[in-house]
Amino acid sequence: MNIYFDHSATTPVDKKVLAAMLPYFNKKFGNPSSIHGFGQEAIAGVDQARGQLAKFLNCDSEEIIFTSGATESDNLALFGVIRALQKRGVKNPHIITSAIEHDAILEPCAKLEKQGVKITYLPVKSNGLVDVSQFKKAVKDNTVLVSVMYVNSEVGSIQPIREIGKIIKKINKKNLNEWKKMRTKNRGAKPRPIYFHTDATQAVNFLNCDTKYLQVDLLSLSGHKIYGPKGEGALFVKKGTEIEAMQLGGHHENNIRSGTLNVPGIVGLGKAIGLIDKEGDVNKKITNLRDRLVDGIIKNIPDVILNTDRDNASPAHAHFSFLGVEGESILIALDLKGVAVSTGSACASGSLKASHVLTAMGIKKEVAHNSIRFSLGKNNTEAEIKKVLKILPGIIKRLRKMNPIYNVK
Repeated sequence: MNIYFDHSATTPVDKKVLAAMLPYFNKKFGNPSSIHGFGQEAIAGVDQARGQLAKFLNCDSEEIIFTSGATESDNLALFGVIRALQKRGVKNPHIITSAIEHDAILEPCAKLEKQGVKITYLPVKSNGLVDVSQFKKAVKDNTVLVSVMYVNSEVGSIQPIREIGKIIKKINKKNLNEWKKMRTKNRGAKPRPIYFHTDATQAVNFLNCDTKYLQVDLLSLSGHKIYGPKGEGALFVKKGTEIEAMQLGGHHENNIRSGTLNVPGIVGLGKAIGLIDKEGDVNKKITNLRDRLVDGIIKNIPDVILNTDRDNASPAHAHFSFLGVEGESILIALDLKGVAVSTGSACASGSLKASHVLTAMGIKKEVAHNSIRFSLGKNNTEAEIKKVLKILPGIIKRLRKMNPIYNVK
């Protein structure tokens, strides 16, 4: 029995998604920009997928920009907004983000910082949540963009996106009213709102992603995290949001993202979005399995720390630190038994540094290195949970015996 507990890294393509995609590889293969029948057949698939995403996100179809995935969407959101604002003369722009963002946010922020953009990295509490009061204090007169991920990919913490969105909306309304009073003195000037972006990659399967409910201006998502294809994602861009294209040449996607559309991938993304369980039965199943796993590990293995706050986290996540054992050693031992887990974000799996997420939560570096992430999906079973609970205690016990420091009384 091979067991896959790494759904935060990627998910298997759903059979229904694959079936929807297949015709667009060789039968409906036209370029969607072509006006002949082959092209029209392809663009019909794209339009259907765009409509499926728009329905899920509660937005207009024109507000959906297809990309290669969440990383590109995140980069486009940050660089695109800042460049658009700078192009119209906004000086000294300020971005607020969190200390536990994915590198697809942190690395663009670091680059922008070198270019003179001011960045505030919000700290998080011990449960991995952004403190809203800290966010309020961080807002400045020159704040133009806020980017906070919806669900953290490592520990699963759910950020207060709607609450932050409400605060930003209130600030923008106040600033707009003040601008209207002063516009006779500032003819030709434009109001400068704060735009709000969230990376919802890990949230789409489980949480309300209604963009109007969340009150966001930009939202990133990826197909391969929701049982869709790799290499396909999307960025929601609310009408009126100032954004500059990063790729030029083809005038695709409302001139925001040039490049021949990945029609099979787009069709697959749309189908995957359409298959998400809106009734919550899958969420309940995954939550029950995750809780059985967590309770079993805590009960049967000493010196273990649960880093996931189950009251404020996605139902898929269970992140542990097993004191006295390197996380990679646990990963390899489980892999040899046919169980796939992760030590953290798949995108940073080659790094020997302690997780920036865990250290931001106040976890010591040596404890952070003892960590493993279990992330469950809709196809996992009780039998798989039982197998892991059967083999994991022995693995931890054996590995701890090899650690002389842990065994010092």
